[in-house]
Amino acid sequence: MLGRAQINGFFFKMTKSATIFVFIIITSFLEVLSLECYVCENQEDNNGKCVNTIKPCEHNQDVCLTEIRWGSTPYWSQGAKKQYYISKSCSNKTECPKTRQQNMPLCTYIWYQDWKCSDCCLGDRCNYYIISGSRQNMPFNRIILGLTSVYLLSLTNFY
Repeated sequence: MLGRAQINGFFFKMTKSATIFVFIIITSFLEVLSLECYVCENQEDNNGKCVNTIKPCEHNQDVCLTEIRWGSTPYWSQGAKKQYYISKSCSNKTECPKTRQQNMPLCTYIWYQDWKCSDCCLGDRCNYYIISGSRQNMPFNRIILGLTSVYLLSLTNFY
C-alpha cells in the first residue's frame, strides 16, 4: 500500500511534469508565431499598401526592413520631378544591417540629389512608420512568453 506521503509526492511530480509540459507547448507555440512586418515596394507614400499590407515573415527572418528613396520619376526627363519611393519587407539580423550600411553613404536627404536610407527594427509591425527608430520595441510574443514562464514557475515553487 502506498502511504499518504508517497501519494502526495506522486501528485507533486505529476503536477511538476504537467507544468513543464505546458511550458514547452506554449514556448513552441509562440515560436511558431512568426514576426509580422508591413510590406510594400516602391510606393509614393506611407499610406495605402505600405500600412495595410502585413506579411508573416519566414522562420529565418527576424527583423523588419524599411527603405526610403528620393529620386526622379521612372520616365526621367530633364527637369523631371523627384518623389519618394518607400519599400518595406521582412529581413534578418545579418542582411538588414548590411543593407543599412550599404545605403549609409547615399543617405544624404539633400533635396536636389537622389538618395536612399534604410532602417531595421525588431518586433511585430514595427515598420509602420517610415524610419521609426523603433529598435527598442520588444516583440509581443516575448512578453507573453516571459509572463507565462513566471506564472508556471510560481506553480512549481522554483523561486
